[in-house]
Amino acid sequence: MTRRILILSLLIAFASVDQPTANAQIKAAEADEYLKLGDVQISRYRVGVTLDARRGAVRNVLAVFPVPLTCAEQEVELVEEDITENIGMYEYRGLVGGEAKQMVIKIPYLPNKSEARAVLTFDVRTRIILPPDDTAELSIPPKKPPRELKRFLGKSPMIETKHSKIKKLLREIFSPSENEAATELTDWQRVETIYNFVQDRITYKEQEDKSAVTTLRDGHGDCHNVSALFVALCRTYGIPARMVWVDQHQYPEFCLLDPEGKPHWFPCESSGQRAFGEMPLTRVIMQKGDNFKVPETRESKRYAAEYMTGVPAAPGGGPPSHKFIRERL
Repeated sequence: MTRRILILSLLIAFASVDQPTANAQIKAAEADEYLKLGDVQISRYRVGVTLDARRGAVRNVLAVFPVPLTCAEQEVELVEEDITENIGMYEYRGLVGGEAKQMVIKIPYLPNKSEARAVLTFDVRTRIILPPDDTAELSIPPKKPPRELKRFLGKSPMIETKHSKIKKLLREIFSPSENEAATELTDWQRVETIYNFVQDRITYKEQEDKSAVTTLRDGHGDCHNVSALFVALCRTYGIPARMVWVDQHQYPEFCLLDPEGKPHWFPCESSGQRAFGEMPLTRVIMQKGDNFKVPETRESKRYAAEYMTGVPAAPGGGPPSHKFIRERL
């Protein structure tokens, strides 16, 4: 009976953060005048954690892991859950700082040599994003932007807005020698000018993640680094922008307002095929944002990643062995 109540509570919690349950019908994503959605790709995606108390009994185990994100271009359906009886509590939560969902599990006591797991399988339907038909009336937000956009105008981990080198680069991008018609550009074209400049200036190279300013200094970077530089330039110029974290990739989004002041987000491809204001490839979207407030840590996180803690229940023991799962099936 207790197990049935736990499962019911999980489904209610899952629905409360806009995630459809396993028995729910997937609704067609709603597009608007500017967000044009194209073909859909269905992916089966699995996330979770396995725990093993092979070094002795443990207590106060906490494990957190991200789940695929429901958003305008992506629908998520829970199709299978494998959660062992010895997990005391599990729930979904959203995070402050962008769009992200995590699953949290707690185990008060895990006996010696015992195992526990929480593994979830989803069907994820992701649509390509087509470029908007008309961009002439889209505008950069005013100096006092809508409240929900302010967090996407400040600095974030590895994204140094207002840095002197970022400001200097913006002056170079929009100098008359670089762009003779700079004063006649629409706001959409201004964002595209920043995008084109970054694509031309930074050579793609697989490497460790680094900051926007370091990427500018080095002249090369991977998808994360190129995205971080684009986001830093946009924010410094007054354009809301953020990182999008997808399966094995990152790309940026920027935001412009329609004539009624409603914000609209548009993606850009950070590496490979050039794509501005559109996303021709579908990947499982995990999170949108780059400055998350995670309850278990005091630091802001650019990505709300997996986290696990637990303490030995007796002297001489050790924390549980664990393995996080994040895979496309």
